[in-house]
Amino acid sequence: MGKKEFRVLIKYCFLKGKNTVEAKTWLDAKSPYTAPGKSTIKNWYAKFRRGDISTEDGECSGHPKEVVTEEKIIHKITK
Repeated sequence: MGKKEFRVLIKYCFLKGKNTVEAKTWLDAKSPYTAPGKSTIKNWYAKFRRGDISTEDGECSGHPKEVVTEEKIIHKITK
């Protein structure tokens, strides 16, 4: 199971009213070797409590804000 799937399952636990310990126990039962750690679950719960219910990664500093695609590169070269 990938990160995105686990985030959705963490959100499911949050919306079902499970606390972080219950969520960790439930996730470990589903996938004991790859389930996220307690701190990861706590971080996502904190994010959901703040009202941000997205399961996507936040924007990271230092990364380009614009996506570079082949079309953009070709357009820039042919200008």
